[in-house]
Amino acid sequence: MEEYGTGLYFEDLPVGKKFRTAGRTITEADLVAFINCTGLTGEMFTNLEFLKSGSAIKGRPVPGNFSYCLCEGLGVQGPTRNTGLALLEVELKFLKPVFVGDTIHLESEVVEARPSKSRKNAGLVRFRSSIVKQDGTVAVVYTPLRLMKRRNPET
Repeated sequence: MEEYGTGLYFEDLPVGKKFRTAGRTITEADLVAFINCTGLTGEMFTNLEFLKSGSAIKGRPVPGNFSYCLCEGLGVQGPTRNTGLALLEVELKFLKPVFVGDTIHLESEVVEARPSKSRKNAGLVRFRSSIVKQDGTVAVVYTPLRLMKRRNPET
C-alpha cells in the first residue's frame, strides 16, 4: 500500500531526479526569532540605523544560515519526510543576500546515489540544492550528502 505523508525513498532518487519544495515568505518575526535563538544579534540584523548608514547591504537582510535552515525545514516537510535518516555533510556557498519579505523555495537535483555498504536499510544520496528567491535569483547553493531510507532493504 502506498504511504502518504512520507518523503522519497532511496529508490525514488536516481541521479538526475529533480524536485522543488513549497515556498515561504520570510517575515520580521522570523528574523527576530532566529537571531535571538542563535545569538546572531550583530548590528546588521538588529540596528536599522546601522543599515541606513554603515552597512554594505541595503535592505533588511537575514542571516544566510537562516535561509539554509528554513529550506532544510521545507525539505523535511516534503521530499525527506520520514525517509531522511541523517545529514552526513554539506558544503554551502552564499551567493546573494536574502531579505525580510523575500519568498524562497528549494530546488534540488540528485547528483550521486549509491547503496550504503554498512546499512542494508539505507542509501547515500548527494543533492545539488539551490535556494531560489521569488524573482528567480539563486541566493544559496549547497550540496548535502544524506543517508536515505530504502523502501526494500533486502533488494
